[in-house]
Amino acid sequence: MRARTALLLVAAVPLTVTVAATALKAGHWRLTRFPYGIRLEPLPRPDCPDCRGEGGWWTSGPYPDMEACWCWAERREVSLRLLPRSTGIDEPPF
Repeated sequence: MRARTALLLVAAVPLTVTVAATALKAGHWRLTRFPYGIRLEPLPRPDCPDCRGEGGWWTSGPYPDMEACWCWAERREVSLRLLPRSTGIDEPPF
């Protein structure tokens, strides 16, 4: 029974990773790992008719600025904290 469970886990992990990578690519998200968790950031859509995958455009005038496109700027960044952030101080504050 334990060998069967271990075999199922060995087969399920690569499948889960492949499905997650495909879903992130199809949804135009970038996965970033940092010391305390994971961050999901939106990417510009390559088939966007407004920005053509550039993420925005530059405005004209004396002070040019980048105008962000709706295809990624209106989607929120998601951070998943996996470990508590350490303060680095072992003493109580008072």
